[in-house]
Amino acid sequence: MSAVHPFSHSNVGPTLRVIEETLRDVYWCFMHADTLPGHRACFTRALVDDILDYQRSLGMRLQARTDTNGSLPHVVLASDSHAFNLGGDLDLFCRLIRARDREGLLAYASQCVRGVHAFHVGLNANAHTIALIQGDALGGGFEAALSCNTIVAEEGALMGLPEVLFDLFPGMGAYSFLCKRIAPHQAEKLMLEGNVYTSEDMHRMGLVDVLVPQGEGVAAVEEVIRANRRIPHARAAMHRVRQMAQPVTLDELMQITETWVDTALQLGEKSLRTMDRLVRAQVRRGKAAA
Repeated sequence: MSAVHPFSHSNVGPTLRVIEETLRDVYWCFMHADTLPGHRACFTRALVDDILDYQRSLGMRLQARTDTNGSLPHVVLASDSHAFNLGGDLDLFCRLIRARDREGLLAYASQCVRGVHAFHVGLNANAHTIALIQGDALGGGFEAALSCNTIVAEEGALMGLPEVLFDLFPGMGAYSFLCKRIAPHQAEKLMLEGNVYTSEDMHRMGLVDVLVPQGEGVAAVEEVIRANRRIPHARAAMHRVRQMAQPVTLDELMQITETWVDTALQLGEKSLRTMDRLVRAQVRRGKAAA
């Protein structure tokens, strides 16, 4: 991965594998570390909680530093699974919607929103966040990637926001983050058509920053880090300027996700059966990848 000798950070939950290169100020977070045959590479409650716990821990450590020597921290979100992330936990959604459990659905969605917002604001420590997409990023998985400062994707990965297939919309940051990269009417079209695109297509749209052949994603991330290291103060200042000029606030994301929850609770059995079929397809895909 690099010339230094990184070490794994053990004080994280079982769904997350973390490698900290503290001398270089680079922190790698690999989702789905608990992958087993049939595993669905989605945002389970356990994964969301583990990401939030690590974000808080790392953010506090980075904020507490007194001598940074002009270093710009980099946090990389990646995956140990066949996919980057296939989105929200549809099985959980179905159970909560059928039970009319608004509180439970809102609690899950709110945790997801806190996670993407933390990546968006660099853990409140002015870190530069990078999504490394080496497999499909759909729904909430694509939203998580969009929340990062830089998206590096390998060719052949599929990306998109297919929630409209079950009459829902992506409500955990998609619109807010898309509108920072493309025009609002294009963002709405992407969300309401529900099409899935290749990483090559997304690069042409301006939604993927760096596109590389399969197997070259890590090297591309390292190049992004090297480029930022040449201009650490300018890059850090640009983070602050972006937050002033184009803020995406936690309050904005929370209000949108409440609309998502209320919309989800209106779904009928036909939409829920579509979710059920997608869950079964994810399980089959996980078994095939194993």
